[in-house]
Amino acid sequence: MDELPNWASPEIDWRQPSVARIYDYALGGAHNFEADRQAQDEALKVFPYLNDAARANRGFLHRAVRFCLDQGIRQFLDLGSGVPTVGNVHEVAQEVDPESHVVYVDHDLVAVAHARTILANNPRAVVLHEDIRAPHQILTHPETLQLIDFEQPVAVLMVGMLHYVDDSAEPMKLLREYQDCMTPGSYLIASHLTSDLPEMRSAAPFFDDSRNPMTLRSKTEIEALLADYELVDPGVVFTVQWRPETPPPANPERSACYAAVARRG
Repeated sequence: MDELPNWASPEIDWRQPSVARIYDYALGGAHNFEADRQAQDEALKVFPYLNDAARANRGFLHRAVRFCLDQGIRQFLDLGSGVPTVGNVHEVAQEVDPESHVVYVDHDLVAVAHARTILANNPRAVVLHEDIRAPHQILTHPETLQLIDFEQPVAVLMVGMLHYVDDSAEPMKLLREYQDCMTPGSYLIASHLTSDLPEMRSAAPFFDDSRNPMTLRSKTEIEALLADYELVDPGVVFTVQWRPETPPPANPERSACYAAVARRG
């Protein structure tokens, strides 16, 4: 039986898999429990590249954040940020410009508890315990408004998050609500697990018992979600194909996620 470490809230149900903790486990992190490890290990039996996909997704996040920094962006709203591990948005952004501001948002108590610990001495980064499906709560939150000026360009991140927003939650409407707060020149950074791969379709049911079952979508469906934005070249591609710093692998589809950076015109 797992014992709750000192960074974990006693409210955590460690017996139910958590998306944030599963992702942490896939990245080689230590902030996860047996239920999370079992769910991921079972999924690996039908899609053995899931851990590679997680690392490819994190690599995309790093490149996309640096791209936005190159465009002059200095404030970031990271929705569904998960358990912070090495290479968080604030680490990438503040290495380039220590004045960069970051607001993390997650509804997983493990993610929030750990983030609050590591951000305790960072006045330019904060974490909110909120659900991304309630944008008004996030966009009007006093801590958000303390760090983010929505009259200036902002980067909104939904990295590995939209596939946890099912169709009943109207993901297109949700994206528009966030877009409405973004001044022209802002950017959306997004990645989304795809239904185009048979292996991914086979792996998805292993996460149905978690707090956030997946809704996989095709490349066409993902492009439709981003229709209101101006896609940055190369458009919607697998994560390893988005402006890679080294030649992408011969099987980019094993990254399992489509990714895009899109500009608010």
